[in-house]
Amino acid sequence: MKFTLQQIAQLIGGEVQGDASLEVDKLGKIDEPNLPKSICFLANPKYENYLYTTNATAVIINRSFQPKKEINSALIVVDDAYSAFTRLLKEYEKIKNALYLNQKKGIEQPSFVSPQAQVGEGAYIGAFAYVSAGCKIGKNVKIYPQAYIGENVSIGDNSIIYAGAKIYVDTQIGQNCIIHSGAVIGADGFGFAPQADGSYDNIPQLGNVILEDNVSIGANTTIDRATMGSTIIRKGTKLDNLIQVGHNAEIGENTVIAAQAGISGSTKIGKNCMVGGQVGFAGHLKIADNTKIGAQSGLNTDIKDSGSVIIGSPAFEVKGFMKSWIIFRRLPDLQKRIEQLEKKN
Repeated sequence: MKFTLQQIAQLIGGEVQGDASLEVDKLGKIDEPNLPKSICFLANPKYENYLYTTNATAVIINRSFQPKKEINSALIVVDDAYSAFTRLLKEYEKIKNALYLNQKKGIEQPSFVSPQAQVGEGAYIGAFAYVSAGCKIGKNVKIYPQAYIGENVSIGDNSIIYAGAKIYVDTQIGQNCIIHSGAVIGADGFGFAPQADGSYDNIPQLGNVILEDNVSIGANTTIDRATMGSTIIRKGTKLDNLIQVGHNAEIGENTVIAAQAGISGSTKIGKNCMVGGQVGFAGHLKIADNTKIGAQSGLNTDIKDSGSVIIGSPAFEVKGFMKSWIIFRRLPDLQKRIEQLEKKN
């Protein structure tokens, strides 16, 4: 697929500096060594040096950027290079899907679709997939090979279930959701009652999982069903790979959580939050809207103020953490000084 720089500029609301008739057929990263016929972008200043050496046909840059050296590539100037390139990626994905993904329709064999399941128009069910009784599969849903869809699961229009994902009984999935390979949605919550003899008795997990519209679930992420009621992932939320969400947890809309985070049961995370990798949440916490949590933080108390930025284990406000870290790094030196003072006395 080839596009002229003028076509791309019109698409992303930019202006071409250079030959607007030049064509590109690939998207690239500015730090890659060989980018002929490619277009890339510069948004992070630490990559500026690559701008002067790249052989990319064109680079998308911020309108406010002032180059320090001569640039060999044509430029497309925009207000926000990162957002513009993201829009370009989305358009490329649409074209790619139109050529490949959207052509997948019908039910491949061998597979099993229960006679008591409803399958919407334009849906695709891949080979060795299993769709149980009572399922409602929406229009243009894509269920890839070896996926398992349990009893009474509903999947909204245009959602994608990639190969090997497992969707347990009664799960509700909204429209335009993406569930990547190896994800398990609706397994038992971790509920066991201690007994007098030291053993543990299983607590039945009778609830379900609800994913609202436009939710993305990464590969090998697990979301446990509720003991009673629902574990809920609100609309627009994006979960990375290898995340554990416990029973009866709730994650607010448009929240993003990076890989290997663990969310214990009944914790409620607000909307528009950003959670770094390997963050751990104790159970029954409440996290305010717009909270930002640094990687490897450990939370054992509520976050009550919207817009908080926290880090550390146990986690606390970032400015206080940085001041404490400065002192922590100086502890060996402070110890030596104390020992020297003790010797003098």
